[in-house]
Amino acid sequence: MSQLFTPITLGKLTLENRITIAPMCQYSADAGKATAWHRIHLGNLALSGAGLLIIEAAAVEAAGRITPQDLGLWNDETEQALGDVLKDVRHYSPMPVGIQLAHAGRKASTDVPWRGGGFLKPEQGGWQTSAPSALPYNDEDGTPEALTKARIEEIKQSFVDSALRADRLGLDLVEVHAAHGYLLHQFLSPLSNQREDEYGGSLENRMRLTLEIFREVRRVFPADKPVGVRISATDWVDGGWDLQQSIELSKALAAEGCAYIHVSSGGLSPEQQISVGPNYQVPFAEAIKEVVDIPVIAVGLITEPEQAEALLTNKQSDMVALARGMLYDPRWPWHAAAKLGAKVHAPEQYWRCEPHEVKGLFNQ
Repeated sequence: MSQLFTPITLGKLTLENRITIAPMCQYSADAGKATAWHRIHLGNLALSGAGLLIIEAAAVEAAGRITPQDLGLWNDETEQALGDVLKDVRHYSPMPVGIQLAHAGRKASTDVPWRGGGFLKPEQGGWQTSAPSALPYNDEDGTPEALTKARIEEIKQSFVDSALRADRLGLDLVEVHAAHGYLLHQFLSPLSNQREDEYGGSLENRMRLTLEIFREVRRVFPADKPVGVRISATDWVDGGWDLQQSIELSKALAAEGCAYIHVSSGGLSPEQQISVGPNYQVPFAEAIKEVVDIPVIAVGLITEPEQAEALLTNKQSDMVALARGMLYDPRWPWHAAAKLGAKVHAPEQYWRCEPHEVKGLFNQ
């Protein structure tokens, strides 16, 4: 039997297979509100047969958006708009749906990627950014304001409020975004965090905000729904955040009741040196899996069914996540099931497309 198509439990949520659709920013929201694009995009992915769909990073406050077009979950309007989209998606798909909650910190106030992604000044529709320390991501960016204790408390409360909204929307899972150079990662890395208070300096201090926010989200999100964390296992820069520190963070999160660790890398510094290739981030997931007793999700240039299957059979990860690969092939789980001799869920409207050579592919 294919390991990729065996069930797995995250906390108390059971998934029918081990394929996760990773959060992917679409930069297509209207003042944080989900739009018709999200209805089309999420509806398409929800028919893919994956075990779990995690909605793109949703900003917990307007200033926490990467771009002015980012999805948000910070007020009644953003909650209502996403709820309208989810109502339609759920009508046709039983797939569990989660959401990633995020704050971009110093990487906020940028243009959309297809227009270059450059920093936006206030007169260009941007805003003042904030960060652990007044250090910009690069020389072209505006200088962020160092967060005061009061602002840190406000952001912590914003994560709590967004988690409550996620529960009201009936979402099955929350993923706290502490990766890719965004705010929580900025606190974790000594390259971006030069604070001299209890949030800076030692590893314990730099981990403090991530653990506090996880703890508060876990406190308010229902106990029967999982809360996981996405991390960057390394900055790929000497003297920055690295695998050993990620291992310590993962152990601390597991002790707090974290349901899973989703292991990515990079994004904090333009000086990163990444050797990109198939499975290039898998060794980080494998190392973390060896020291925690909660599921670990591997992501990053996992494109072939046999490749994903091998990661599980070799016990390098417990699940795989696809992002760009799923955009390129939204029926990837169908094709993987066909190759690996497994079954997959598909909407009844599509049952008659089952290829002759793989009869019995769809669970009916």
